[in-house]
Amino acid sequence: MLLLQFKLLPLSTALLYHNRLLASLAEDDLASLSPHLEPVGLRLGTVLIEPDQPICHAFFPEQGLGSVVANSQSGSGAEIGLVGRDGFVGTSLVLGSDRIPHQIFMQVGGHGHRISADALRQAFEASPTLRSLLLCYVQTFLIQTAQTALANASAPVEERLARWLLMYHDRQEGDELSITHEFLSLMLGVRRPTVTVALQMLEGARLIQARRGRVIVLNRAGLEEAAGEAYGPAEAEYARLISPLRRTA
Repeated sequence: MLLLQFKLLPLSTALLYHNRLLASLAEDDLASLSPHLEPVGLRLGTVLIEPDQPICHAFFPEQGLGSVVANSQSGSGAEIGLVGRDGFVGTSLVLGSDRIPHQIFMQVGGHGHRISADALRQAFEASPTLRSLLLCYVQTFLIQTAQTALANASAPVEERLARWLLMYHDRQEGDELSITHEFLSLMLGVRRPTVTVALQMLEGARLIQARRGRVIVLNRAGLEEAAGEAYGPAEAEYARLISPLRRTA
């Protein structure tokens, strides 16, 4: 398979978008998509995709985090994927399907752009470079979900928490993460007291500072070490196929 490398557009163009995929578009692809991109607010709790319902729009977050949640028939749920400014919501549209069995909602509010499913499909089919870029993102997302399965199966909760905080940190500016114990409980699939203990362990190691409704990353390198083997492969694949996931300067 031909592997295309994607480079960020010149600064004047990249400044238009904080979403890494939109900022990586070739000029012709940007011209093709721009008329169909609609700015949209993505408030906390906004549901972007409902389970087993037709997907009408894809979303390219500029700020905030979308959570892909699998729900059981009993009503319990667990996060299986995370998307922010690194990607887009609605990957099934470029894989030939118009629905998924999972819910995707904003667990951290923000804003972004949306595009109709038909417009995205038409642009995807017309442009080999756009098609390759979006499918490369799908590849990284699949690896992310595989790493989540690995972490859930074998990693202690403090490692899983460290990994999740790093993933959030990767997808925003600054070191302050707005998040509640309730959301962390859902994301990690554990009870709130367990989240509290895990936060205290990371805080005791001086990796983070936990406050009501927020976590401040104090030691990024130490947090990566605490996350163990589950963090890193998906991020390396994103850097290989698209661009570094987190800006270092």
